[in-house]
Amino acid sequence: MFDYLVELRARSAERHMLDLFAEDPDRAATFCAATGDMRLDYSKTQITARIRDELVALCDQVDLAGRRAAMFGGTPINETEGRAVLHTALRNLDGGPVMVDGIDVMDQVRETLVDMQRFAEAVRSGEKPGAGGRITDVVNIGIGGSDLGPAMAVEALSPYADGPRCHFVSNVDGAHIADTLRGLDPKTTLLIIASKTFTTIETMTNARTARAWMTEGGGDPSLQMAALSTAEDKTAAFGVLPEHVFGFADWVGGRYSVWGPIGLSLMIAIGGKAFEAFLRGAEAMDVHFKAAKWSENLPVMLALVGIWHHQVCGYGTRAVLPYDQRLDKLPAYLQQLEMESNGKSVTMDGVALDVPSGPVVWGAPGTNGQHAFYQLIHQGTAVVPCEFMVAAVGHEPDLAHHHRLLVANCLAQSEALMRGRSLDEARKRTEAQGFSGAELDRQARHRVFPGNRPSVTLVYPQLTPFVLGQIIAAYEHRVFVEGVILGINSYDQWGVELGKELATSLGPIVDGEETAEGKDGSTAALVEFVHLHGGAAGGT
Repeated sequence: MFDYLVELRARSAERHMLDLFAEDPDRAATFCAATGDMRLDYSKTQITARIRDELVALCDQVDLAGRRAAMFGGTPINETEGRAVLHTALRNLDGGPVMVDGIDVMDQVRETLVDMQRFAEAVRSGEKPGAGGRITDVVNIGIGGSDLGPAMAVEALSPYADGPRCHFVSNVDGAHIADTLRGLDPKTTLLIIASKTFTTIETMTNARTARAWMTEGGGDPSLQMAALSTAEDKTAAFGVLPEHVFGFADWVGGRYSVWGPIGLSLMIAIGGKAFEAFLRGAEAMDVHFKAAKWSENLPVMLALVGIWHHQVCGYGTRAVLPYDQRLDKLPAYLQQLEMESNGKSVTMDGVALDVPSGPVVWGAPGTNGQHAFYQLIHQGTAVVPCEFMVAAVGHEPDLAHHHRLLVANCLAQSEALMRGRSLDEARKRTEAQGFSGAELDRQARHRVFPGNRPSVTLVYPQLTPFVLGQIIAAYEHRVFVEGVILGINSYDQWGVELGKELATSLGPIVDGEETAEGKDGSTAALVEFVHLHGGAAGGT
């Protein structure tokens, strides 16, 4: 599928992006995609009009339009699990019916949203107090999609937070729950336990610890617990009141679930009105994704640029670099979204994938990253495509000069990656510093920047609930498009199963209740080390 694109890449590999701008004065205007006030600039790549045409042609080759219609229409496109993929229904505020097995699911979606809003507003207003009075803190206990989405969104939208403080616990490491609960009042803290099956071992271990802490501290778990789960028998057995349980269907995958009950902590933090704006931003991106032609479709072009860089150019990683401190958790969120979705090795029909699957996704906010890993991005031997994000204005008008400096840094980095610095330029700068002869040449070579390194920039007016919804939905659809082009199932995650199974079998061995007989020599030796140093049950 990618042979001709690889050939085009070989022909154009040495072309400099600056030459592309010189040849086409309108390149910045034509190599972008926009929706509303959001703009994706991909002009600082080596993609030419010819290459773009070939990338866009992939969409028709794989019947992307048909697969898109199937997803939005409730067809079970998650074929290995026989499930529809309808996280989009959770933000379908203005759309029509969404049918699954002949049933319109929108009535249930709207009813759940109303129930969430009623509960959230009761907590925010003090109508639902704890044993010690008005709820002051919320602790969301989950893992994976039940943690990364709401934790990221609550931090991102902190300027809109006017409800109880929200905290998040995911790691089964006791340090996480201990550090989170320390300093909180067990009589005014609400626990939200997020597990669809209510059996996730990390989540339930932390939930039992938190419930015991609450009980011992004078709190009332019957008043101060909520569950985001479909297992009503298990939530009842745990002591959660039925009216505090919010379920969601199996056609909502964990890493796509922040739009529904998993977003309850976000709704409590920012209120129902702002949460609705968050949903409407995602809905607006859905509408754009369904209507815009491929070359003007923001999520599609984001995906095609990703395909070009990873599957065609062979760049192994992708850096997500939001120039917004409140998007500190976005790279980790997108890491799960993309790597758990498209980290596959077989196609939908079980045949071995003959091209690389998803890239390694990583990153951190600027400008911190500039003083950490940007050295490798600029002068390292591996090319790392970068995805910059920045708002035109921030939320601190009294510190507007900070934001102007932030924007300048963001734009400077993408320009520097493209422009680079030649050896001749480096020699002139080094000579001006007083070097000469062989030492001048040696010093100059350390100051050379290869340049011609690709980046895209996503720019928007301000990070609002609406805009955050747009961003997340755009990346969700990007994952979908890349998955369709690769022919893989982006909506299962069998890769997490084996480790979970082995952890269950190792539990009794680590506890000292069973021997390590039958385990490999390395695992047995590591267990022995743990036991030797007091790690067995009852150890000090």
